[in-house]
Amino acid sequence: MIVKDIIPTDFMNYKEPAMFVAFPYCSFKCERDCGIKCCQNSALARAANIEIPAERIVEIYKKNSNLSKALVFGGLEPLDSFGDVVDLIVEFRKDFQDPIIIYTGYTEDEAAAYIKALTEFPNIIVKFGRFVPDQPPHVDELLGVRLMNPEQYAKKIS
Repeated sequence: MIVKDIIPTDFMNYKEPAMFVAFPYCSFKCERDCGIKCCQNSALARAANIEIPAERIVEIYKKNSNLSKALVFGGLEPLDSFGDVVDLIVEFRKDFQDPIIIYTGYTEDEAAAYIKALTEFPNIIVKFGRFVPDQPPHVDELLGVRLMNPEQYAKKIS
């Protein structure tokens, strides 16, 4: 699979320490919708791709599982690499039932087909909604972290 980055222990995207996997593709719908360059991940978009097997990502998690208590998929846009998302979930679930959190810029309606497919896996949380600049942030209770605008929210889907 292809990723942009792996952070073995991240404290920014979930209330518990988590491993963060940055996925490599995005249609930049946030910028398209608001009409300005505003991507918070633009530096990541320019970073080199990393080819790594899902099994290796799970090995990294295992080595750090005394600290990391969840797996976060972020990005750019994980749902734009949906086959790799599913492959990593399948591999991860062989050994762990820890929460998997997927940060998407899709709305819940836009992501409906993906969400339906993900409900077969236990303990999945999805953060929905685009980044919109100049909006008031809020703390999402489920994630336990600050999201950048009121239209963004997390939901446990399974």
